[in-house]
Amino acid sequence: MTLYFPPAGGGGVQRPLKFASHLPALGIETHVLAPDDPKWLHEDADLPLPTQAWVHRARYVGPRGRRLADELHGRSGVDLAVRRAATVGRRLLVPDENVTWNATAIPKALSIARSEGIDVVLTTSPPGSVHLIGAAVQAATGAKWVADLRDSLLAHPHRRADSFAVRAKEQASRGVAALVARRADAIVTAAEAISVEARSLDPRGRVVTIENGCDFDDFAGLEHVRSDVFRLTHTGSFFGRRDPKPFLRALAGSGLEDVRARFVGDFRPGDREFVEELGLGDRVEVIPYVPRRRSLELQRESEALLLLIPEAGGRGHGVLSGKVFEYIAAERPILAVVPPGGAAARLIEETGVGVVAAPEDVDAIREALRTLHARWREGALDGPPLSAQWREKLSRGRRVEQLADLLRSLA
Repeated sequence: MTLYFPPAGGGGVQRPLKFASHLPALGIETHVLAPDDPKWLHEDADLPLPTQAWVHRARYVGPRGRRLADELHGRSGVDLAVRRAATVGRRLLVPDENVTWNATAIPKALSIARSEGIDVVLTTSPPGSVHLIGAAVQAATGAKWVADLRDSLLAHPHRRADSFAVRAKEQASRGVAALVARRADAIVTAAEAISVEARSLDPRGRVVTIENGCDFDDFAGLEHVRSDVFRLTHTGSFFGRRDPKPFLRALAGSGLEDVRARFVGDFRPGDREFVEELGLGDRVEVIPYVPRRRSLELQRESEALLLLIPEAGGRGHGVLSGKVFEYIAAERPILAVVPPGGAAARLIEETGVGVVAAPEDVDAIREALRTLHARWREGALDGPPLSAQWREKLSRGRRVEQLADLLRSLA
């Protein structure tokens, strides 16, 4: 069960979509339960559905996805108060605003489990409320339950507000985490840091780290052609503590007039204003959300890719998001503005696919940018390709094989 599945777009779709695409070829009969329309921020009608998996739909009855911080930016007085009041209902939904999908998803999941003789049910979060569906199916049918955690159930570094609503959501999230630990037959996580946290809850089932992987085939047919400007591309949304400002300061002070930084996806109004304050209007291009295929094209045609992971109270050290693997699969050099010594920094350095600078160290970011730019000017930016050993180790197919082995062991 997953809330994020085509026609929804965005990074959260890829892990469940790739699971469903690869598992049937490994002998796992696969059924997917997803919303008919998740009312998510972005849609991607071009994303292909898995051809060998059965995709079932349950009507989504939750609120439409919104970027509330962007909507409230620059507002004040009565206007701000009215708009805040309009969001009260969704902010009071616990553990998250998507929990209302369970009203239709649980009956549908039970029907599928019984009619198809499902042996193992897998729920993948966020949102955390999806795990309530797995617990319900396990209790009603006796099927084994695997909880896949793409992010922490306990830590919410991007939540800034100290309010009753936030505290209520966090308390409810802890309840979901306790339920997962107490009931799930196995817990799968996308990063070892999340596994460490899950093991601290004394779970009844084993905890297995299955990281995201590189989808090298997704870039087939996309060629890189050198440009007369240095195109540095970041894909993905900015929210919470994700912050482009240190990089923008570094770019402004770099003296590199032929660098074009491209931000593909959601870019906050305040960050747009900061670009103008720095006088970077002609060196920064903001490209609104595009379908994944176009995003891959923009990455492949770039001279380098920009990866931004904040410290986020220490959480950034363990982050190994799908974006890291997508960038590696694009086979373009990476400027990784990430916590030094963290999971992303280690992978970038071990594979030799980029340079690393600390998220708040403007001087280090500027020097890393200059290093990549100098190599480009010399015609030496494209180093040796990723080795066959690394390609095999990081491939998505290899990761899904780990999941298939786990599912077989439970069934």
